[in-house]
Amino acid sequence: MFDPVIIEMIGKGFLESLYMTLVSSSLAYLLGLPLGIILVVTDKGGLKPCPWLNSVLGVIINLLRSMPFLILCITVIPVTRFITGTSLGPTATIVPLVIGAAPFIARMVESSLKEVDKGVIEAAQSMGASPFEVIWKVLLPEARPSLILGAAISVTTILGYSAMTGFVGGGGLGDIAIRYGYYRYQTDIMLVTVALLVIIVQVLQEVGLRLARLADKRK
Repeated sequence: MFDPVIIEMIGKGFLESLYMTLVSSSLAYLLGLPLGIILVVTDKGGLKPCPWLNSVLGVIINLLRSMPFLILCITVIPVTRFITGTSLGPTATIVPLVIGAAPFIARMVESSLKEVDKGVIEAAQSMGASPFEVIWKVLLPEARPSLILGAAISVTTILGYSAMTGFVGGGGLGDIAIRYGYYRYQTDIMLVTVALLVIIVQVLQEVGLRLARLADKRK
């Protein structure tokens, strides 16, 4: 169906998409997880209520989340060039992916932590646990299944973002689909890249569901 050059190109795009998604997800969680914890801790009724900090963080996160991703990619091009030396290619794409995904992850983490039974938190506090101990030994372990599910959703969302970066020369399967399927009307190549993206999403979601089930102590 395809000559070796096309097959090699699609294989390279597949690996680039995985690279962008996994590296961006890891870096975004390094930012998003602490931000989500801070949102919960500083919220009204949290371990350390701090309304002004909670409000400021909330506004910044909401602003970044509300910005369309393609516009964000273009807006942060100077930052991307400063960090990576270029605005094109998979490595450069990681910068806007992290900036765009971290606020989303922060809200996912916040939602997961707020699902934890307050009675468990109060029991830990009554036993003299410090705020850090409550976070590390109660909040995070109790919310683990929900956090894992949230991570699966976040990773697949980042994969979707990475496909969109094809419009700005980001590389990966999205770039191939746009260059060949959209601009050159080669529908067969576009269908293959879309099928590969769907397969990656399904695999990541299934892995996330299985890990969440294993982490759920209630079952």
